[in-house]
Amino acid sequence: MTNTTNKLDDFAIILPISQAARTTAQQFANNQPNSQKAEQVRLNTLAVSVVNDYLQMMEVPTNLTASDSWNPIMQLCADVADLEIPSLGRLECRPVQSHEQVCSIPPETWEERIGYVIVQVDETNSEAKLLGFIKKVTTETLSLNQLQPIEALIDRLEQLKSSPVDAWVNLSQWFIGQCEAGWQTIEDLWNSLEARPAYAFRSPVSTPETASNQQAVTRRAKLIDLGIQIVNQQVMLIMEIAPETNGKTSVRLQLHAIGNQIYLPTGVELKVLDTSGAVFLEAQARSADNYLQLQFRGELEEQFSVQVSLDDMSVTENFVI
Repeated sequence: MTNTTNKLDDFAIILPISQAARTTAQQFANNQPNSQKAEQVRLNTLAVSVVNDYLQMMEVPTNLTASDSWNPIMQLCADVADLEIPSLGRLECRPVQSHEQVCSIPPETWEERIGYVIVQVDETNSEAKLLGFIKKVTTETLSLNQLQPIEALIDRLEQLKSSPVDAWVNLSQWFIGQCEAGWQTIEDLWNSLEARPAYAFRSPVSTPETASNQQAVTRRAKLIDLGIQIVNQQVMLIMEIAPETNGKTSVRLQLHAIGNQIYLPTGVELKVLDTSGAVFLEAQARSADNYLQLQFRGELEEQFSVQVSLDDMSVTENFVI
């Protein structure tokens, strides 16, 4: 315990807790139904306020009042300590007290966060320590010796500025039913196409699966238009994902012919690219292929791109697991 504390003290940043922050925290606490909830909200508010002050010092724009932690309904219904950072996302600011060596991370904060800052609140001296930063959490308790120095937070924000979150389709969100615009269930996409006179599916599109993982598999589909004027040469990209026991995610890609076309356009290519733009996997349609398929496994937060191309036309979709 001593070693962990000393290590944290080496890179912790000490900041005062302002009177305004203490006043706001007490006001929020007074609105809670019991003393336990009041203390939770009060500490959360202090942690968020201190991180907000730090980011203001670092000239990082924040939107405190837009955060769930400032919303009376969310304070009552959840244990959240988030801070909205415009255009980048929500940063979770979790409080700990001086005797604690682990930090509680409620499950409702595991998603839609760009990172976590752990704040040690010392109200006796009216100050707080920013103990460190971690990018991702998937357990309800976090050992403080897992933290990176708080400077890692600034590096993370710079990374997000150069690669905005919105530019990447977050596949992990699909497991909880949240999908980006343009991606639909295969059934919904069939229905929308069958309503158009130019389209007629000859048989349902399906992807292989075993009975054991049927419920865990999530599929979404999207039409890809390569700019070709012949409408029946649009293609359908299907993304299938499934969690695996080793923490990885199985990814299966299929590119299908649709409409009155039985086969894909000859020469159309399906590629998976890594973050450097290098081709990781690829397949090309021959004269009698009605679909292409690629399959691989990825780690949590791994980024990759999928490119569909024909001649000098291409469409690229960016993903993060």
